[in-house]
Amino acid sequence: MKLLTKALEQKLLANGRNRDQDHPPVVKIFNPMGSATWLLSELDADGIFYGLCDLGMGSPELGPVSRVDLENFRNNQTGLGLERDRFFEASTSMSVYVEAAAKAGHIVDNLS
Repeated sequence: MKLLTKALEQKLLANGRNRDQDHPPVVKIFNPMGSATWLLSELDADGIFYGLCDLGMGSPELGPVSRVDLENFRNNQTGLGLERDRFFEASTSMSVYVEAAAKAGHIVDNLS
């Protein structure tokens, strides 16, 4: 599965051109064989995403992540790559996800 559709890529790039706003996450990427999860809200022309990164160590962080790194990731044992949650729809802005993740120690999907 491709991590991004053209529509998602265009939305991420548009958000990347307006970095001063608190965008909702556009896409959720996860490791099907591990606990890593990314909520991404922006993409710049250099291939750098911006979003909430949870590597399963108890302290999710907001920051940049390389598109190439996410697209090229492969599990050493299975060869599986990362996947996009096709059913993810953000319910609020990134700052609310960041606050919830800080309290829970991991990315929280259901904020209602």
